[in-house]
Amino acid sequence: MDKHRIYTTRFGSVYPLYVTKAERKGRTKAEVDEIIRWLTGYSKAALETRTRDETDFETFFADAPAMNPDRALIKGVVCGVRVEEIEAPVMREIRYLDKLVDELARGRKMEKILRKP
Repeated sequence: MDKHRIYTTRFGSVYPLYVTKAERKGRTKAEVDEIIRWLTGYSKAALETRTRDETDFETFFADAPAMNPDRALIKGVVCGVRVEEIEAPVMREIRYLDKLVDELARGRKMEKILRKP
């Protein structure tokens, strides 16, 4: 089976779209970065490097230092598909990130987005 093209899409080419989506709704780049770091465990410096280098989405998630175990609490629909039902691991991680950015853009509080009690 062929991989979905998003797997080979450069993370750094999509990252500005996440930031733009958030900023259009009055949120900040720092909040987008916080979400990504929470999900993946990347440090601020490592995330900045990944946004500038040639890392594709598959590698971005495969190399993530510490995927947050609470990401399994992310539920809902992204692109017409329930994220908790996605079987392909990399696609599920990508959709988790999409869902978190959507929640940010919709004005949800950070403590809710980051699944803090």
